[in-house]
Amino acid sequence: MNKLQILVVEDDVPIRNLISATLRAHEYRFTTAGTGEGAVMEAASHNPDVVLLDLGLPDIDGVEVIRRIRSWSNVPIIVISARSEDTDKIDALDAGADDYLTKPFSVEELLARLRATQRRLALMYGGDDQQAVYVNGPLRIDYPSGCAFLDGEELHLTPIEYKLLCLLARNTGKVLTHKFITQSVWGSSWENDVASLRVFMATLRKKLEKTPDTPRFIQTHIGIGYRMLRTE
Repeated sequence: MNKLQILVVEDDVPIRNLISATLRAHEYRFTTAGTGEGAVMEAASHNPDVVLLDLGLPDIDGVEVIRRIRSWSNVPIIVISARSEDTDKIDALDAGADDYLTKPFSVEELLARLRATQRRLALMYGGDDQQAVYVNGPLRIDYPSGCAFLDGEELHLTPIEYKLLCLLARNTGKVLTHKFITQSVWGSSWENDVASLRVFMATLRKKLEKTPDTPRFIQTHIGIGYRMLRTE
């Protein structure tokens, strides 16, 4: 039995029924919503593990739904939308979406995105052998609460920044390649998007490093990737 609890937000009834039937056939638990307001209420009430979100909702835009959910939750959000322009994808990702699937989509691709998300959840938040709190000098990550602290002050990170930080922290001392990082955080469809990775890494560093030119935590390996340094 698959243990992910999924919230399906889709106002198009045939598509909602198709997604629901697919999830049911593969033993996912799920709830549904047909409006943006309903989506926010369902997310708050049922605390899903993943949200599948259409952007073209009848009351409020899906990007606004992402922003509202992101104000209190880091739940993975996979956008499923007919909007295929790069600006639409960028707006959704900047608001806090984790992945973007363009309609029309195949059932196999949707299931693959869910499996990838489940793997990333296991990696980010750990299994039985993972410590609940990571400490590296003045940096502390409380995995159960989803919060990071520097010198005792909470870091205000976006969901993507937090995931990047956790991935690097769990691999302290190891050089992680661009491809490995993008696959782990966004999935295989983003594995060659090094430009986006650099943008997110730059914003993370601004919050983490007092002097980015002499980093204490994140070291760049030009043309290869990044490494979390051990700080005494």
